This record gives sequence, structure tokens and C-alpha cells, in this order.
Amino acid sequence: MNAAELPAEYVPPVPVEELSIRSADGIRLHVEVHGQPGAPTVVLAHGWTCSTAFWAPVIRQLADRYRVVAYDQRGHGHSEIPPSRVRYSTRALAEDLSAVLARTVPAGEKAVLAGHSMGGMTIMAAGGRPEIADRTAAAVLVSTGPGELVAELAVLPEAVRSPGLRRFLNRLLLRSRLPLGPVSPVTRVALKYATMGPGSSAGQVEATARIVHACPTAVRANWAGVLDRLDVHAGLARLAVPTAVVVGTADRLTPPVHAHRIVAELVDPQGLLLLPGVGHMAPLERPVEVAAEIHRLAAAYLSAAPASVSAPADSAPTPSPSTSASSASAPVSERTAAA
Repeated sequence: MNAAELPAEYVPPVPVEELSIRSADGIRLHVEVHGQPGAPTVVLAHGWTCSTAFWAPVIRQLADRYRVVAYDQRGHGHSEIPPSRVRYSTRALAEDLSAVLARTVPAGEKAVLAGHSMGGMTIMAAGGRPEIADRTAAAVLVSTGPGELVAELAVLPEAVRSPGLRRFLNRLLLRSRLPLGPVSPVTRVALKYATMGPGSSAGQVEATARIVHACPTAVRANWAGVLDRLDVHAGLARLAVPTAVVVGTADRLTPPVHAHRIVAELVDPQGLLLLPGVGHMAPLERPVEVAAEIHRLAAAYLSAAPASVSAPADSAPTPSPSTSASSASAPVSERTAAA
């Protein structure tokens, strides 16, 4: 598949503004602003080995009614690569998010945060930070987990039964420093198996492959070291804003067990959305449903948010902007989107 064959919805949209923001330790972060100036703000944090390009189909769903901010995590996309391993940490992720919010969300205003995979871990790691809480109205955690990632990986075949052996092999896979090389039929098949649902389209697989292959090998490996020992349970317990959780039932990297744990530990859970047959790349595999969930939280907790957004007919009703905070805060039960 060549560039011309990549479906338009997966081609990154042109931002209305690009920013260069310095984090607390001086690392430069690339930030894009899409959508409508002056509209309610949504901030998107991508996952491991990805970039702002990963959010392209979700941005297209939201940009006609929101101001959408997306940024490249350190080392990814157009953001600066940290010069040493000590610059890779969950604390750094939280400080990067803090820097982005301080620059893009004016004092006195708030945004809805959405994080996929390591982006969700970023939001959990930032739980309890007052400067972030002051600018956050609600959050959506997509295909993510607070810890125990190596123990729960489901990439290996079930024939490998020994928990110790599975953990050992999972760690080898996670922390591999082998370069991915150019996108090829072999890597497309491998990426689809490990990161996407079996029904994902060729265009979705191609978009994922191009994004993941663009991540530098050293960056991928250094962040893998952080994920190997990840523990953001303490931050999750301090994440006080209304928070919804989304996961694909075929997610091999952060299986649904993580989503259930997150919901159980949240201060203000706003429901768990299960996406049947969807893998780890839910925002790219099912952008309409993910965007609708972001909108559901925005409509309930952001002032002047629009009342409706394109969504599947069977998804939960979207609260109107007039919905009071007290009524909106009632937890939404677990639900499953149409396959």
C-alpha cells in the first residue's frame, strides 16, 4: 500500500497552529492545535511508539466542534529525544502534560483529557497534581493500565502456560532493541496480530505500521523499560475528576483486566465501554466510538460544549450541555458497543 492508498481519515490533518513547549527539564515538546479557536478544549495524549498522527481519525471526528490539542510525547514524533535514560519516567510524562496544559488551557478554564495506552498512563501518573487538576474537567482512559503490564500481556500463545516463562518472554518482547526496519508485509502481519483486532482493515494496519515504524529504536526501548516497571496506582487513586474507560475486547497489550482494575480504583468512574473484537489501537480502529465517549464527558463537564456528535445508534445517550454536574456524575454502567 502506497501513500495514495492510505484512507483519507488516517492522514494527519493540518493543524491550525503548532507550538513548541518546554517541559520542566527543558525537553522540547511538539504540540498541535486543531479545530475551532475559542471552542471547548480537548487534549489528546498518545501512546508508546506513536505520535499525534495516531489521533488523526479522532481529531477529524471532534475538530468541527472542539479545539483539539494533541502533542507528541517526549522522544516521539517531532518532540525532542531525551539525551539520557533518566529523562524517561512517569514523572516526566506528568510534567510534560503539565507543561502542555499550562500553555494551551488558559487559567480559569478546563479541558477534557483523553489518553491512549502510555497517554492514559500519563494522566494516571499526573493524578493529584494541583496544576493539572485545576485545568482538567474530566478524563477518558483508552486501552491502558496502571501497572502489572508484563504479567498481563496476551501476545504469547496460550500453549506457553508457565507464569514465570510467560513473564520472561513478555519482558524480552517488550524491551527488544531490534530495529523494526521499513514497513513490510511481515511487519504488517506482526503488528496486526500484536496490536490490533482481527477485523482491522488494511488501511488501519498500514496507518499503524507507518506510525510505529517511525519511532526511533532507542526511544522505543527506553520507554519499554519504564513500562516494564510501571506502577501508577497511587496517581490513579488521586485522579479525582470524572473519568471514563474504554478498552477493546481483543486488546493483547493492555487486556480488559486492566480496564476493570482502573474502574475499581477510580474516585469518580463514569463507566466502562467495551469494543468487541477491537485490539489495542482503539482510537484508530474505532474512532467514532472513542470520539463519542470523549464528547460524552465533554458535554457533561465542559461549559459551552456542543450537545451532539456523530455516534453509533446503540451508544449511551449524550448528556446535553444543560446537564447539571450532580446528575452527570452518576456512574455509567459497563456497556458494549456494536461490533
